Amino acid sequence: MRVFDYSALKNYHWDSEILGLVAQIHEYKGRQELYLKQKPAALDKLIKIAKIQSTEASNKIEGIVTTSTRVQQLCMEKTTPRNRDEEEIMGYRDVLNTIHESYEYIPIRSSYILQLHRDLYKYSEKAIGGRYKNTQNVIAETRADGTQIVRFTPMAPYETPEAIEEICESLNQVIDSWVIDPLVLILIFINDFLCIHPFNDGNVTQRHQQKAA
Repeated sequence: MRVFDYSALKNYHWDSEILGLVAQIHEYKGRQELYLKQKPAALDKLIKIAKIQSTEASNKIEGIVTTSTRVQQLCMEKTTPRNRDEEEIMGYRDVLNTIHESYEYIPIRSSYILQLHRDLYKYSEKAIGGRYKNTQNVIAETRADGTQIVRFTPMAPYETPEAIEEICESLNQVIDSWVIDPLVLILIFINDFLCIHPFNDGNVTQRHQQKAA
């Protein structure tokens, strides 16, 4: 069993370029607050566009595809789903809206991750929403000739619940201590989350639902 202890990162010597980029993000976030006060309508329009683009791109990664027009209609709640792919797109839309509207009140805990995953599949007939994987999954590459090779084997199903509990607990402890910038911590958390690959389906989508503090 791997040990997840993010407090050990305080001893890591970070690349100056990375630290510079993190500082720029904080600077731009401050400018965003000013922009929000000056032009709220313009920012609201940009958020709507970003939500549609995120929904389309993230679902393509999962192999869920429909037309751009249909994605826009589904995101704007102007139509009903025609198939299973569009049912999953609607689930992603709802979860993304939940995060954008309530991210300040959503703690990083395993129970909330399961809840978001449950909502991701609430329109689908798949009985996997809100449940950790029960079979071993792998990260595989499909080559041009159709053959597959395993690139990475995530943690086993029996290890998964405890591992998710550990990364959530460790992240929260270190964020509260402020010894490491939260932006750096969250990137490492997402990487660990993907290495655990806790669900039978929806792991990549879940990654896009994480929001920086």
